[in-house]
Amino acid sequence: MALTPADVSRIAELARLELSGAEADAMLAQLNDFFGIVEQMSAVDTSGVEPLYTPLSAVMDVQLRLREDAVTEGNDRERNQRSAPAVDGGLFLVPKVIE
Repeated sequence: MALTPADVSRIAELARLELSGAEADAMLAQLNDFFGIVEQMSAVDTSGVEPLYTPLSAVMDVQLRLREDAVTEGNDRERNQRSAPAVDGGLFLVPKVIE
C-alpha cells in the first residue's frame, strides 16, 4: 500500500501539522517504508505459532504475577454522586449537547 502526496497532506491536516514541501516528501518516504515493513511482516506464515504475552517468554519461562480477581471496594454510588448537579435513579443527568 503506497501513500500519495495527497494522503500525506490529509494526514498532516488531521494531525494539525504544517509540513513544508521537503518535510512532506520525507514523511511520504518514511511512511511508505513503514508500510513496506508491515507488508513484509504480514507475508510471514505464523500459523501454529503461539502468541506471546511478553517478549521474554520466547527466551525464558516467565510466570505472570496476577492478583486475585476480588472486589476490594464497595459500591459508593450515593457518596460519589453527592457533588453532581443532577442525578436520577443513580444516573448522572447531563445537558443535551447534540441537536
